[in-house]
Amino acid sequence: MIKSQYGWDGYPRFKLPGIVDFCSALLPPEHGGPDPKLLGELVEKYASCLPTPARHGLRVALGAITAGTYGKLRSSDPDTRVKALNRLQGFGGGQALDAVKTVVLLVSGSDRNAQDILTRSNINPPARPDPHLDITPSLEWSSISYFDAVVIGSGAGGAMVARSLARSGMNVVVVEEGARHSVEEFRSHHPLRRWADLYRDAGATAALGIPPIVLPIGRGVGGTTLVNSGTCYRPPAKVLKRWRDESHLELADPDFLNPLVDDVWSTLEIGPVDLSVMGNNGLTALAGAKELGWAHGPLNRNAPGCGGCCQCAIGCPRNAKFGVHLNALPQACEAGAKILSHARVTKILTEGGRATGILASRENGSHLEIRAPIVVVCAGATETPPLLRRSHLGHHPRLGKNLALHPAIGISGRFSQDITAWQGVLQSASVEEFHDSDGILIEATSTPPGMGSMILPGFGRSLIDEISRSNTLCTLGAMIGDDGSGTVVGSRSPIITYNLKRHDGARLVKSIWVMGKVLFASGAHEVLTGIPSHQVVKSVAELEEATSNANYKKLHVAAFHPTGTCAGGGDPSTHPADPYGSLRGVMGVWIADASLIPSCPEVNPQVSIMALAQGVAIKILDNA
Repeated sequence: MIKSQYGWDGYPRFKLPGIVDFCSALLPPEHGGPDPKLLGELVEKYASCLPTPARHGLRVALGAITAGTYGKLRSSDPDTRVKALNRLQGFGGGQALDAVKTVVLLVSGSDRNAQDILTRSNINPPARPDPHLDITPSLEWSSISYFDAVVIGSGAGGAMVARSLARSGMNVVVVEEGARHSVEEFRSHHPLRRWADLYRDAGATAALGIPPIVLPIGRGVGGTTLVNSGTCYRPPAKVLKRWRDESHLELADPDFLNPLVDDVWSTLEIGPVDLSVMGNNGLTALAGAKELGWAHGPLNRNAPGCGGCCQCAIGCPRNAKFGVHLNALPQACEAGAKILSHARVTKILTEGGRATGILASRENGSHLEIRAPIVVVCAGATETPPLLRRSHLGHHPRLGKNLALHPAIGISGRFSQDITAWQGVLQSASVEEFHDSDGILIEATSTPPGMGSMILPGFGRSLIDEISRSNTLCTLGAMIGDDGSGTVVGSRSPIITYNLKRHDGARLVKSIWVMGKVLFASGAHEVLTGIPSHQVVKSVAELEEATSNANYKKLHVAAFHPTGTCAGGGDPSTHPADPYGSLRGVMGVWIADASLIPSCPEVNPQVSIMALAQGVAIKILDNA
């Protein structure tokens, strides 16, 4: 544990009183758990990467656990320690327990499997080398510079805007808050370090509400395309129709957008998952759906050359997953665009109602200024509203509202045979029987080895037993198309709030039923539902009972596709951006990221974002 060759030793530690006692209770060394002192040290190293509110929230949760167990976590008897945790959970301490358990199991699982992950990372050479990018860290950038256009953010939207504008002859710079990451990092760094480095807030971004929702967002050159699953869908026809006819987002007109979708499809080299690398997790899901007679099939992914190492979420160690750092960004640079890294845009500059450039901060606290008459905001649905507010451009009453998250939930099925879900494609197959009718999209989804163990129930010996048998689990995830009921407030750091609406919560519960049916149909002898009152069910009848009585407010929910916080459309009172992506109230500021999308995209949205961003670029050029 904490191997120096994994590149983690240099991180500081944020002291968490009580963490060693909690580790010894959660994963007792007497029953084969790790050394609690070493595990506690690694948890503290990870905690040092978290934002201040999350760090202190973790400390408060640990304090509540220590107080609520009356010091019994220090007992020399592991059964006494486990009983104390079970008693606390029964008396309303579940939220604090879940928070700390999730962090400890993430850290423990990633460290326990680090050698396996790195070995699999290096079985084969990279499918392609890191491409040339004209990239300069902010400390090496001049204090003032001049361009035709500045693009804020280098993810799916920013990359495509930059490529389009640069190819038209514009002098373009892309400003990115994060770093450039190399394939060599993904082949050599400890998986927990990769998690902490590649995600905003070290993966601890969350939407506050009932239930709270984990919202991991990528940060780095390439944005969230560095860490997403690689799953690609064309925007559904009914969704485009809704955006065009109800929101009057002219960019969504199929006659205009579909050729741009075709271009994105070609750029990303998208194709179906090859069954030879899919792995047992996807194959098992397909077998269950086939048995039920439900619509199913391999997913389309932007991963030419994928070897099925299941590490998409922590950076592909073979450069096989084709994020925009491997295609659209180098193509933009070939056309003359430049990339500025390690620069946080603090303000969009305006004068007389027109954009004049941006102000950004370097890592050392100094500032730089880029002058440009066109500013394209591609910071993402959670970061764009705060930036506009910092820039005194956030006066529209709907800015930061209308946040849709595409809420997701996962369950597992236990099989008699080995599944080893992490040997194969991370997200590989879909079950779409209830997609059109209920907005429920099922995808066979795993995690890198050990990094999904936080979903396992229990404490102590039973939890260790669950972990030891995790190779027999098949894991599925479901996403539901939700209403835009969330908000992003604040101007410095975003505060995200989201309360799952009752009908959306009911569909999440139904999705557990759907996934459970698939797992039982494919041969599972029990299903881990994630429903607190029925964590394990052994038949379809028990599944029916569990889901009929489930409280959606107590589910463990995640989300991956925030959209809608600066929606584009035809109504000036409800859409902060106009039908073509221009921010209302100022000339020269455009929106070309997921915040522009007026409602939940209902599928993995990378292709939709990239195509719409190309559409925005066309309109920018039309108005130049």
